[in-house]
Amino acid sequence: MTFKELNLIEPLLKALQEKNYVEPTAIQKKAIPQVLAKRDILGSAQTGTGKTAAFALPILQLLHTDPSVEKGRVRIKSLIVTPTRELAIQIHENLEFYGKYTRLKHAVIFGGVKQGSQVSALNRGVDVLVATPGRLLDLINQGYIKLDQIKIFVLDEADRMLDMGFINDIKKLLKLLPAKRQSLFFSATMPDNIVGLANEILTDPIKIEVSPVSSAAETLQQKVYFTNKSTKKDLLFHILKDKKIDQVLLFSRTKHGADKITKNLKGAGIEAAAIHGNKAQNHRQKVLSQFKDGSIRVLVATDIAARGIDIDKLQYVINYDIPEDPETYVHRIGRSGRAGESGTAISLCEPEENGDVRAIENLIRQKINVEDNNPFPQTDKPMTAQEKKEHNKEKQRKKQAFFANRRNSR
Repeated sequence: MTFKELNLIEPLLKALQEKNYVEPTAIQKKAIPQVLAKRDILGSAQTGTGKTAAFALPILQLLHTDPSVEKGRVRIKSLIVTPTRELAIQIHENLEFYGKYTRLKHAVIFGGVKQGSQVSALNRGVDVLVATPGRLLDLINQGYIKLDQIKIFVLDEADRMLDMGFINDIKKLLKLLPAKRQSLFFSATMPDNIVGLANEILTDPIKIEVSPVSSAAETLQQKVYFTNKSTKKDLLFHILKDKKIDQVLLFSRTKHGADKITKNLKGAGIEAAAIHGNKAQNHRQKVLSQFKDGSIRVLVATDIAARGIDIDKLQYVINYDIPEDPETYVHRIGRSGRAGESGTAISLCEPEENGDVRAIENLIRQKINVEDNNPFPQTDKPMTAQEKKEHNKEKQRKKQAFFANRRNSR
């Protein structure tokens, strides 16, 4: 099947042809016709499946071919809400490219930067607005944005949205949207709280599910070092003694951990910087540029902040912390070894993460090569089942306290 067979209009096909996009992905094949038919969508899909084009292309077509959009002052007709700044920017860039031959206007708003240029863009008129929840509500409260003309609403990465504590913001937004609208809801996972939120948003939705990514590129070499928690730092320094490893995207589970790893690397004379949700947007953009041009050797990122980062010919990914979700591992390492290029994914595994490695191997249906040349081998024993239960309970308590404090400080 080609994009032309999906009945897309010529202005969109012309833009896609410039990028040599010919064959749609699975989610695009399923979603585009349903969105064009003005159905609500409940989509289960990860980042990296072509999800943005699956909703962006039909939204642009519906608005471009709607005669009422031309009449009077340009007002926001479609709202796309996503959890992170990087994702918002990425979606906006895609909209600009796909819609370059349409007459539609787009804008993106997010926190962490001054609002002046964003307000100016809104004042010039916007057909499609991409936004993160906090800045969106802020500008609504200031009177710069009205949502009463919204025809199409998109909630992207809903599970991440809830993980980041945005549930109350989303519920506030829903009250401001017209009852009569088309809604598109995308989430990588569908636990009960996500299903409940979807039920509040959608009317008689079409369910679209794309199988999660479960394999890495064949050109990607995967290896794991089994070590102790106390020796991870020393092992990382040992690995980075190899000067061939000149550009590394390193993943940390937490923002605090990312800052600590960065501090340790700098202390060892290694050019490094962290990128996560607590960093200002201008810092994040600057750091990303420095990493791309080679002035930073190691970019330390959390999973949420890394969404939207796309680096050509990245050869090395290091998992300083093994992710608890096996699919997250596949997405992390998939940032290397793209488009037939070679790549290497290195994982540092402490005893409590041994089970996570086994879960990853079950998902990808292959054994990860164990690195024998390891001066810091694993000697500690994992926690007992009871110790792990207590540990997880305490971790959950701290997480709930964090988000409660965050909500109360707003």
